[in-house]
Amino acid sequence: MSLQSPLGRVLGRGSAKSGVSHWWAQRVSAVALVPLTLWFVWQLAGLAGGVDGYSYDAVRAWVASGLTPVLLVLLVLALTYHSALGVQVVLEDYVHGKGLKVASLLASTFAHLLLAAAGVYAVLRIAFTTGSV
Repeated sequence: MSLQSPLGRVLGRGSAKSGVSHWWAQRVSAVALVPLTLWFVWQLAGLAGGVDGYSYDAVRAWVASGLTPVLLVLLVLALTYHSALGVQVVLEDYVHGKGLKVASLLASTFAHLLLAAAGVYAVLRIAFTTGSV
């Protein structure tokens, strides 16, 4: 039997602010994805109306032109970061075994890092190589 009130016991259980930065990161990455995704869809629609359409050479020329590689890299990074945050929340909520949860979170983090690196590499390789690949 404790002389401490229920409120006193709850207040001693730690901070409820630990998830705020994660929540904000998800919202900020979602907001960043809005203009990037609209730009990407707009660009793809413009490619479809071109003479070559979605031919390999047309898409390759588009990727290598102007600010396109920069915006594509930003899109890849924002998508993988936002995905990693979302998958982390799902794993934390639905994987109950402590060891399995840690292993799942590590695997998810490494998979998202690998995807981000592969996406950035692909964009940069297309943008900065000339001739046939």
